[in-house]
Amino acid sequence: MAYRVGIDIGGTFTDFAMLKGDEVVLYKNLSTPEDRSLGVMSGLEKLAEMEGLTLGDFMGQCDAIVHGTTVADNTLIEMNGALTGLITTEGFRDEMEYRRGYKENIWDVRLAPPKQITPRRRRLTVPERILHDGSVHKALDEDAVRAACHRLKKQGVESVAISLLFSFVNPAHEKRVAEIVAEEMPDVQVSCSHKVLPRAPEFDRTSTTVVNAYVAPRVNSYLQRLVDRVRDAGYRNQLMVMQASGGVMTREYIEGAPIRVLASGPAGGVIGSAHVGVAKGFKNLLCVDMGGTSYDISMVLDGAAPAVAGWNMHHRYLVGVPMVQVETLGAGGGSICHVHNGMVEVGPASAGSEPGPICYGRGGTQPTITDALLMLGILSADMQFAGGSFSLTKDGVVEAFQAIGDEMGYSAEDAAFDCFRVVNANMSMGVRRITAGKGVDPKDMCMLAYGGNGAAFAGIQAQELGIDKVLVPKASPTFSALGTLVADPKIDEERSYLIPADQADQEKLRALWSELAERASRYFTDASFPQDKVTFRYQMNMRYPGQNWALSFDIEVSEGMSDMGFIDANIGQRAIEAFNARHMEEYGHIREHEVPEITGVRLATSAATASPTVGVGFTAPKRPAPVAKTRRANLGQGFQETAIISGPELEPGFEVTGPAIIEETFTTIVVYPGWKATVDDSGDYELTRIQEGA
Repeated sequence: MAYRVGIDIGGTFTDFAMLKGDEVVLYKNLSTPEDRSLGVMSGLEKLAEMEGLTLGDFMGQCDAIVHGTTVADNTLIEMNGALTGLITTEGFRDEMEYRRGYKENIWDVRLAPPKQITPRRRRLTVPERILHDGSVHKALDEDAVRAACHRLKKQGVESVAISLLFSFVNPAHEKRVAEIVAEEMPDVQVSCSHKVLPRAPEFDRTSTTVVNAYVAPRVNSYLQRLVDRVRDAGYRNQLMVMQASGGVMTREYIEGAPIRVLASGPAGGVIGSAHVGVAKGFKNLLCVDMGGTSYDISMVLDGAAPAVAGWNMHHRYLVGVPMVQVETLGAGGGSICHVHNGMVEVGPASAGSEPGPICYGRGGTQPTITDALLMLGILSADMQFAGGSFSLTKDGVVEAFQAIGDEMGYSAEDAAFDCFRVVNANMSMGVRRITAGKGVDPKDMCMLAYGGNGAAFAGIQAQELGIDKVLVPKASPTFSALGTLVADPKIDEERSYLIPADQADQEKLRALWSELAERASRYFTDASFPQDKVTFRYQMNMRYPGQNWALSFDIEVSEGMSDMGFIDANIGQRAIEAFNARHMEEYGHIREHEVPEITGVRLATSAATASPTVGVGFTAPKRPAPVAKTRRANLGQGFQETAIISGPELEPGFEVTGPAIIEETFTTIVVYPGWKATVDDSGDYELTRIQEGA
C-alpha cells in the first residue's frame, strides 16, 4: 500500500489527512509550539499505528508527504524572528517606514505604526546607483559596505536583507554586496531582493525582502529539522512544502525564499475547496475555515482561486510574492473572551494549545469560544474530543463565565451566549467587508465550511449572510491538510520589464521567459518530475500609464506550438487586447486611446499529480437520521432538549432537521432551527435552509 500524507500545522492543532487508494484517513493532535516538528512526528507515529505498521515501515511506504506550515505567520504574529539588518541605496534608508503612505484604517487616529523589523539603527545605506536601464550611474562603494557590515555585526544581526535600486534590472551591485556580507559576517543569512522579488516598485521589493530575511532562519531551521526527522524515520522521497501561491514545491526550492510559505496552511484549504466545489457543481464558493486560533475567509470564483502577486498585506507588512487571497481574523475556538470598556469582546488573543481553553484541563484560566460552546451544550464533557485524544471538563468553565456575567449583570450561561453572538458577528462582518470589497454578493454563493470549528458556526453565519446552502466535507476538520494533497507542484515567478506594450522587444521577452522556464525546469527535474508532465503558463503584468497597480493575464499559446513560438511581431497587440479584456473584467472600463505598458512577465510552471477523488450526487433514498440521545443546548432560541446524532453512523441519504447536533469524530456540525442536513453519496454534508411553507 502506498500512502500520501498531507499535514497542516495550526496554532492549536496539527492536522493530518492520509490518502490510501481512494480512502481518506483523518487525524489531529495538539501542536507543539516549542518545536512543531515534534507534533508532526507524533502524528505520523499515530497514523502508522492505525495501519498496524512500525513508523519505519509506514514511512518507507509513503509516496509523498506534503506539509503546510504556519511557522512564518507565527514569527510575524509573535515578532520573534531573526535580528534583521537592511543594506540599501543611499537616500532610501526610510523606505520601510514610509510604506507608500499606506495606513490600514485612515480613520483611526490612534492606530500605531507596525513594529519595525529593521529599526533605523539597523537600516544602513551605501553609495551606489544603477539606473532604470541597468547602466551604472555611480559605482558601488565597497568600503561603505564593509563599514555597514561592521555596524550590523556589533548589533548582533543574524540576517541581512539587501535591496538596492533597480537591482532587478542589473543585480551586479547587489551580488557584490552579498559577497562582502558573506566575507565580513559569515554566519548570517543573506536575502537579496533580485532573488526574492525581482520587480518594481522599490517599497514592495524591499518590504518583501526584509520580511523574508526576518522569517528565513526560523523557517529554514524548522524545515531542516523536519526533513532530518522524516528521513531518519525512513522516508525516502523529498518533503514537499505548501506555498502561499496554492502550489507545493520541494524544501530546496523554498530554502531560497522562505517567504513563500507565509499563509501556506490556509492556501491549502482554498485549493481543496475549489477542487471539491467544482466536482459538486458549485463554482462560486465562500470558504470559511475556523480552527483553534483563527478564522480564514476566502473565495473561489468560477471554480478557481488564482494567486495574486502585488499588494498582499500580511501582519501589517507588504509581501509581494504570489498568494492565494485569504483574509484572517483572530476568531477561533481558542479566542479569549473578556470584557473591555463595558463590552464583551472576543479575541484576537488566543489560548492556543498551551495552555489551551479551560475545558482542555491543561491549566488554562481564561474563557474561550470552545469553553462557550461547552457551556451552551454544543459540546459536551461526555464526548471524546479531537478524535478521542482527550475529554473535555467543565471544571473552572462556569466560574470563568460567571466572572464575565458579574461584570455585565447576568448569568454565566448568558455570558457564554453573548460571547457566541459576538464572535459570530465578528466573523460575519469580516465576510461582508471582504465580499463587498470584491463586488460580490454572498447571497449568490455557496458556503464551504471547514476547520475544527467551522461547521459549528456555518449555519448561523450563512443565515445572517443570506446564503441558503452550506457544504461541510466529511474531511472538514483537517481540510487544509487534505488540500495540500490536491495542490500540484508549482513554481510561480516573475521578472520585471518596463516598456510600452507596442514597443515590446521579442528577444527580450523570449530571454526573460526562457530564464524563468530553465530555472523552474531545474527544480522539477531535481524533484524527479518527468519533463513531459510539466506545463508552462505564460503571463504578463500590465497597466495603463499612471496606474499604481498592474494586472496579470494569460498569454494564449496555441496547442502544439513550439517553445516560445507565440512570441512574434504581433505579441504586443495581442497583449494589449488581452489586457483590455482583463481590465474590463476587473474594473468595468478600459482606456481605449491609451497604450498600456508592460511591467513584467510571469511564468507559472506546474506538474499534474493525482488528487483525491470527490464523490457527488444524492442517489441513496432519503430518510430521517436516527437520534442517539438528546442534550440541553442553546442554538439561538434558548436552552431546550436537542437531538444528538452520531455522525460516524450516518450513511448516504440520511437527513437531519434542526435543531440538532451531529457529533463527528473530529468536529461538531450544528444544524440550526430552520435548516436541514443531508448526507450525500460520498458522506459529505449539504446543509440547506428550509424555505417557509416547504
